[in-house]
Formats: sequence, structure tokens, C-alpha cells
Amino acid sequence: MCSLSCCDLTVEDYEQDGLRARAEQALGELAQALVDNPTLHDAFTAALGAREKALEAQQAAMSALNLPSATDVERLERRLRSFSQRLEDVEEAIDDLSRDLGAMRRENAKKATKKAKA
Repeated sequence: MCSLSCCDLTVEDYEQDGLRARAEQALGELAQALVDNPTLHDAFTAALGAREKALEAQQAAMSALNLPSATDVERLERRLRSFSQRLEDVEEAIDDLSRDLGAMRRENAKKATKKAKA
């Protein structure tokens, strides 16, 4: 292979770089043509509209059958977790009150015993 002088590029490397640049330019032009194509734009818009209508129909069908959506189930799961946490907090508070009440009863029993002895 013969090499170019200063950059250590072979002729093949130089040709590949030129080919790569032309390919990138061609792809860029193709992409721009697709973006500018009104038929493709209309088809894309129609597909998005159809998708939205299909989602609405799905939601209406699920609602008519009284079935929850995934969002409904996730919301319910979050609410149940929140409720569970609050219930645990209440149970802990009741346990604390129960211990305090038991301590007060024991103390009152000791005072009553002391009064009875005196």
C-alpha cells in the first residue's frame, strides 16, 4: 500500500473517509426528504390519532366492564401502602399507651398497698 506523506493515512483510508462523508450526506438528505414529505407527515399524524382513539376505546370498554386500569391498580396500591403505614403508626401508639397505662396501674396498686399497710 502506498501511504500519504504527513498524516500516515493510506489511500484506502482516504477513500473510506470520502465514502463515509458521502454516505452521511446522502443519509442526511434522505432524512430531510422524509421529514419534509407531506404524505409521510400525514400518515404519521393519522397513526398517532388512531393510537389515541384506540386508547380511548380501550378505556371506555374497561370502564363499561367495570375493570380497573393499570393506573387505577397502581393508585390503589399506593393508597393501601399509605394506609398500612398509618395503621402501623396507630398500633404503635396504642402499644405505647397500653404500656403507660400498665405502668400507671402498677404504681396506683403500690400506692394502694402502702395506704392499706399504714
